[in-house]
Amino acid sequence: MTDSILVQDHGNWVELTLNRPDRLNSFNDEMHHALRAAIEAARDDGKRAILLTGAGRGFCAGQDLGDRDPRKMDGPPDLGKTVRTFYAPLVRLIRSLDLPVVCAVNGVAAGAGANLSLACDVVYAAESARFIQSFSKVGLIPDTGGSWHLPRLLGEARAKGLAFTAEPLSAQKAEDWGLIWKAVPDDILMREARALTEQLANGPTLGLGLTKQTIQAAAVNTLSDHLEVEADAMKKCGESADYSEGVVSFLEKRSPEFRGE
Repeated sequence: MTDSILVQDHGNWVELTLNRPDRLNSFNDEMHHALRAAIEAARDDGKRAILLTGAGRGFCAGQDLGDRDPRKMDGPPDLGKTVRTFYAPLVRLIRSLDLPVVCAVNGVAAGAGANLSLACDVVYAAESARFIQSFSKVGLIPDTGGSWHLPRLLGEARAKGLAFTAEPLSAQKAEDWGLIWKAVPDDILMREARALTEQLANGPTLGLGLTKQTIQAAAVNTLSDHLEVEADAMKKCGESADYSEGVVSFLEKRSPEFRGE
């Protein structure tokens, strides 16, 4: 067992906390394995939403460089293997989930930590939080999907500026630029993030999952092809119990009781 990931069960949703606060929740192999296992368990247990956050004063400082100290190695590390083994599968897993993943960035999010948050579906950040593409400080490129997400969310000019300079981006500017959903006061961050996660978990999560997948697919589809993707998704939604419940509850002027199916 490991305590590098804390799991708090809220019934139909789960809260996962990166828990290496003495290292600003930076990743080592153990935490990678634990986070992947926790996300997969939430999926397999039928959870309808996930909230990801960090313990202590930071969200995640990326890779624990103590594990990559050249002075303690026989030769250069194979960072391509590290990406393929840990970071790329983690991003693919989060993006493939047919359920919402909310991220509450409670402090500094640097390197892979910043880009892990961008892989999530809805990102809240404490007003004191900072997003730092710190890779250039050690001669690297933005991984964990960073070089894909940044230009799509911000445009090429801002993406290159952040990546080249490693200049910290405030939570408020990240919201203003469209990088995240909302920057909120530190003292209400977790209340806001938990409230949204619970709202989503109690919502029509079959439709929310299809919404997630269709929006993500738009990055690679032509408009004509994407209209077909929308039609296929709408067929599935229209056949769902949630759609029926949504329409009936609207006509009966009552709150819907969605089941995610």
